[in-house]
Amino acid sequence: MKFPITVETFKDLDALQGPLHLAIGVFDGVHLGHKAVIESSIFSAKRSGGICGVLTFDPHPSRLFRPDKPTRLLMPIDYKCRMLHEVGVDVVIKKHFDNAFASIPADAFLSELKSALPTLKSIYIGENFRFGSKRSGDVNTLIESGKELGVGVFSAERIKHNGEPISSTRIRRELEAGCIESVNDLLGYNYCVKGHIIRGAKLGRKIGFPTLNVAWQPECLPCFGVYFVRFRANGGSAWQAGVANYGVRPTVEQIGAGPLLEIHGLAHTKLTAGDCIQVEWLQFIRGEQKFASVDALKEQISKDTQVAMEIAKNG
Repeated sequence: MKFPITVETFKDLDALQGPLHLAIGVFDGVHLGHKAVIESSIFSAKRSGGICGVLTFDPHPSRLFRPDKPTRLLMPIDYKCRMLHEVGVDVVIKKHFDNAFASIPADAFLSELKSALPTLKSIYIGENFRFGSKRSGDVNTLIESGKELGVGVFSAERIKHNGEPISSTRIRRELEAGCIESVNDLLGYNYCVKGHIIRGAKLGRKIGFPTLNVAWQPECLPCFGVYFVRFRANGGSAWQAGVANYGVRPTVEQIGAGPLLEIHGLAHTKLTAGDCIQVEWLQFIRGEQKFASVDALKEQISKDTQVAMEIAKNG
């Protein structure tokens, strides 16, 4: 079997050979706190000549427990799986999270896992990990089960930034507030989105600021406003600086229009409709505003572009 792989069921892993070191968690965002857990499993797998795996869940458990108010995810499951492979994970198991799985008694959870994954050697979790029926299981539950089953249990303390624990919840809050530099610090990489360029009304071109409109519909919405970004063709190597607007464009759109990501390159770009684009968000410039006229909007865009050019010059 070749690595890396992503699978939907445990049965797809029957051909695995060698001890399995498994990190368990939702890992939405694959942030610095998550990497403290995952990288420990990678290290153990390399040291023992084994396999590093991640068990994650789809859909997010909140869709089962709070269907009326589920957690707004930082990234879709497939993007998360790609990121997990990029940090060095051999196997990602996307476990369907349903009532049957959620109802497993906490003291039987590890034995069920060991039965499904016979080569399981050790598991890696965050210190606040909860599991099993009524979320009654914790690290101590796993340690007791692990002693009987010969499975090592490694738990990582929460990583802190500026004295506060790093968490996906904290990152969502910062993203919604427009604190993109804080978001990037907590993630350990630049907040990045991917999407295809779509055709627009070409208003930006008419007022002297052509834009690339990106098809992108996130669950967790960033703060509406203007950002300094860099972008490139997906899979390309050369980054270009730009100024991006994300929001409902209240000056030119009808009320009720959905949010749109528009990017104006500070230099000419060959990217066009149909191309897949990768955008990294680097700095918040200002919040979204409604202007009295298109001319007033044009004047502000000119100012935003100047700010972005200064950032690019000094960055």
